[in-house]
Amino acid sequence: MASFLLNSNPAASSVKSYNSIPVYQTVTNGLFTVDNVWKVIYWNKAAEKLSGIQSRDIKGKDLREKTAGIIPSALDVIFNNAFLPNQPAHFEEYWGVMGAWSDVISYHSHNFLSVSFKGGKQTEVEAIRQLKKLNELYKFVTEITNDCLWEWDLAGGSIFWIDGGHKRTFGYPIENALIPQSFWENNIHPDDKTRVLAELSKTITQIPGVLWEAAYRFKKASGDYAFVQDRGHIIFESGEAIRIIGATQDITEKVLLENQLTTAKLVKQKEITDAILLAQENERSDMGKELHDNLNQVLGATKLYIEMGKTDSPGRDAYLDKASGYIVNVIEEIRRISKRLLPPGMGIIGLTDSIKILLDDFSIIHPIDIEFDKSNTDDTVLEEKTQMTIFRIVQEQMNNILKHAKASKVIIHLGWKGNEIQLLISDNGIGVDMNQKTTGVGLRNIISRAESCHGKAEIVSKPGAGFHLKVVLPAEHLL
Repeated sequence: MASFLLNSNPAASSVKSYNSIPVYQTVTNGLFTVDNVWKVIYWNKAAEKLSGIQSRDIKGKDLREKTAGIIPSALDVIFNNAFLPNQPAHFEEYWGVMGAWSDVISYHSHNFLSVSFKGGKQTEVEAIRQLKKLNELYKFVTEITNDCLWEWDLAGGSIFWIDGGHKRTFGYPIENALIPQSFWENNIHPDDKTRVLAELSKTITQIPGVLWEAAYRFKKASGDYAFVQDRGHIIFESGEAIRIIGATQDITEKVLLENQLTTAKLVKQKEITDAILLAQENERSDMGKELHDNLNQVLGATKLYIEMGKTDSPGRDAYLDKASGYIVNVIEEIRRISKRLLPPGMGIIGLTDSIKILLDDFSIIHPIDIEFDKSNTDDTVLEEKTQMTIFRIVQEQMNNILKHAKASKVIIHLGWKGNEIQLLISDNGIGVDMNQKTTGVGLRNIISRAESCHGKAEIVSKPGAGFHLKVVLPAEHLL
């Protein structure tokens, strides 16, 4: 994988103040890497200071020959078994020849072993110099995050995990130590790996800019996967990407919460859809009964009177008049059913006029006093879909009142209140006990219609005290 990271990006600018100082050269940890025959591949500045051995004198040579007597026994045991597990190892060891060293971390992977160790000697001048260099690093890091900090050496194919964030978050015993790039790659979830590496390659080689971002799943030391977000600042030198300074943030809780909200939203939407479909099916069933039990019987009687009117009997004219009257009744009934299915066009006569026509029809059929207050109502600013929703809610609740409430008076108020439009429908009927289940098909349909416009429906009622429905719809979803 390292090969694609070495391609240049001419469009990106160089950052010269920091390019020549990798972060793993600024820490006091000694860092070195050897292959499976103990040949030294890497030896950092801190290792030079702590051991007194220069990198140029040991790279490419057998570590055991150059450090005879100073390699701790624990490290020797780990190295000899390095090709069995694929996990970092952490131990404490006193290396007497070089001073009081402790907190040794080794990472073995495939054909090499990386080792990070701390020394007990450091002058105040050295500490100040190291702090100054680290400040340059954190100038880049602060624009990202402070969770799990890292520096990626693109040319060397290694990643330096900084300050123990990965240890706290993912459980790996690594702090201020190099890990091979392959370790990071192998712990990306298989379903995410190809995408993440492809996006990284594209960012470095094709897209002008210095920021890389990726979201994926990363395996923890426990074997579980965490959802993470990586953000990195790419460092260029002479137009070539050489390092990335970045941070990894564990976003598992956020992702799981978003997934739960999405699932809950889908379930709620399904409930709304089911309620609307159920209401439509019940409405169709009611209309089917009306057509069969009412219109069909009337038409049957009409046909009979017409047949009788064909004769020359003395009652011929009476029969035809009776048949004509039945036909008029059928026409009116069909008109009434049609209005239930197809209300007047909202875009032509508006919401309030459509509601008024609906209420007039109810008053003709049923002896009930209906008061409609439409003051402070400007329905011209509402979408036609919203107007239709409000119309259907009024129609549904009026049907509920006429079927169940035994009311003699209904008051309907429709108007704006602040950034909301409110619909209030009250009757003086028998009411219901709110401690018992009251959400029949009609009410479920009303609640679902309100929620489809991001609103809510509230009910206040008790036996003998009427029924009060309040529907509130927010303006931002209606205009």
